[in-house]
Amino acid sequence: MRVSAPRIRHRRRWLVGGGALATALVVAAGFALHHPSPVGYFVSAQAQDRFLRAYDRAMADLPEPDRILDVRTSYGVVRVYHFAGPASSSSAPPLLLLPGRAAPSPVWADNLPSLLRLRNVYTVDLLGEPGMSVQQRPISSARDHAQWLHELLRGLPEARLHLVGLSIGGWTATNLAAHRPEKVASVILLDPVLVFTDLSPAAIVRSIPASVRWLPRSWRDDFASWTANGAPVEDVPVAEMIEAGMQSYVLKLSAPGRLTDERLAGVRMPVLTLFAGKSRMHDAAAGAAHARHVLPHAVVKVYPDASHAINGEQPEQIAADIAAHLARLR
Repeated sequence: MRVSAPRIRHRRRWLVGGGALATALVVAAGFALHHPSPVGYFVSAQAQDRFLRAYDRAMADLPEPDRILDVRTSYGVVRVYHFAGPASSSSAPPLLLLPGRAAPSPVWADNLPSLLRLRNVYTVDLLGEPGMSVQQRPISSARDHAQWLHELLRGLPEARLHLVGLSIGGWTATNLAAHRPEKVASVILLDPVLVFTDLSPAAIVRSIPASVRWLPRSWRDDFASWTANGAPVEDVPVAEMIEAGMQSYVLKLSAPGRLTDERLAGVRMPVLTLFAGKSRMHDAAAGAAHARHVLPHAVVKVYPDASHAINGEQPEQIAADIAAHLARLR
């Protein structure tokens, strides 16, 4: 049974807050370094079972994928779901959706219906995150982050793909475009962090207590609500999945560093960037101005009333802007 529309809106806002939380987990990365494991892991079999049950319940809110792929890379096995769009777009480059951290494929439940009117769509569970992907080798640099994603794209049958990155997924997409652009048709960024501007001091400070998984859930809930500008947190399947992953999975990834202007200037393919005007994760106006400066060929828009939970708040407008972006490339 599907939940009502208001609950879906709050659920997506919570979920993006979870991605923003993991984006700012510099302190948590420090804790992880004290464990000898070189790759991410679940703290126990029971914890993993709890997460997988929550993941399955959250996946029920997505359309049925027509293909489920586990693509081997030299860094691990990456889970990918393929959703069929309109028959008229079957030969066009598909969209590949990259979520925020700690927020695997179900984060896109609000967006898939409108995006599937445009193109075929892949969703990815980021490697080294709680999800169905399995990390098998350390990911310790920006080049490593780019390489595993490049190998994933190389394992897909399409010649080129459009990357859609949300929050830290925006950094992941841009980092790939800067390092290994071979199969990237274009880059679409939804309130990307650490690409055009730094995290806000408030986001870093507030993330510190929420980053410690053995502290009460209320600390994480408060931070999640803050990133979504006060949206309430509800106990729904996706929220349970995020909580299960954050409490039971230890990240062993290098922290994303702000992309340099020199690196950004090397991004030559078309770029669409949609900033959330009321994002608390960074200064969206400053980020948009810098994006226009360093990537003069990019289309940059600011949604004035959106929070960092932009994908759940504005799914139809996002789809319309992506449709216009794709039309410009014909």
